Amino acid sequence: MTVLIVGGAGFIGSTLLEKLIEKESVIVIDNFNECYDYNLKIQNILSSLKLKVNMNSNFNKQEKIENLIKITKNKNFSLEYLDICNITMLEEIFIKYKIDMIINFAGLAGVRPSIIDPKSYEKNNIEGFINLLEMSKKYNVKKFIQASSSSVYGNNEKLPFSESDCVDFPISPYAATKKACELLGYSYFKNFGINMLQLRFFTVYGPKQRPDLAIYKFAQRIMSEEKIELFGDGTTFRDYTYIDDIVDGIEKGMKYLKENKNVYEIFNLGAGRAISLNEMVKVLEKVLGKKAKIEYKNMQLGDVNRTLSNIEKSTNYLGYIPKIGFEEGIKNFIEWLRKEERV
Repeated sequence: MTVLIVGGAGFIGSTLLEKLIEKESVIVIDNFNECYDYNLKIQNILSSLKLKVNMNSNFNKQEKIENLIKITKNKNFSLEYLDICNITMLEEIFIKYKIDMIINFAGLAGVRPSIIDPKSYEKNNIEGFINLLEMSKKYNVKKFIQASSSSVYGNNEKLPFSESDCVDFPISPYAATKKACELLGYSYFKNFGINMLQLRFFTVYGPKQRPDLAIYKFAQRIMSEEKIELFGDGTTFRDYTYIDDIVDGIEKGMKYLKENKNVYEIFNLGAGRAISLNEMVKVLEKVLGKKAKIEYKNMQLGDVNRTLSNIEKSTNYLGYIPKIGFEEGIKNFIEWLRKEERV
């Protein structure tokens, strides 16, 4: 089977690539955008393919990515450097390869930036997704997994969050784009028979995670004895989910799509446990062996107060059972961070 991973140089995509490359033929599309340092995404790909290559620092971005494409190409893997908002370039990929399944992680992430620049989120998250759907329709790709988000639940008062809950009240443009993609996905399933899973990820963390995410930033600042900013009083909580559990859930979703027809389902992929902001910092302090210097600030626009997943449906349908405890996951992340010399 040939699997197209869109946004495959990012955190979740490259970790999935590492798991799939021994089993499937994989094509990765990524535009190496400026959300964070593109050199980190290059290292993600090299790491996932278990290649130790020093990229010449004298090369510019274009030269580095072109070199990456050359040195990673083999019979089971191809990397394509393009933006899925460019439907002409995207169609060339569907002409070039016979694709059996699409897994889409592409788009702009982050709740707070989406409030500042909502139009970019509409273009990248919605238009790019529609382009993939149009290509799936035209080239008869019938299996599609889309990355959704726990942010669609907004400040839902009912806990834990279940897939059947009303999600009509997103509190950020980012969350609204994810809800829109769920609805668009259903319309293409209903009208064109594209079997689809929408996976609502709950605060994913672990090796390779984006540098702008809280656990990464806090770890670096605690180690360098800089202040960390906590928004609110620290009692807000998240359902932090370790990356290996997320990838396991995605692989189980792939299996479900292979074995079933006439499918449109939404699944929560979370840990099913709540960790407060204060507790998260205490675990980081324990693992790092250093005390944090904390500055409390007001809550920011777009931030939800709490997330907690009901994973009963994912367990029943997919056999999804998260295995990594929070402290164990933090230890794994810090070990990776130190190995990568990022702290």
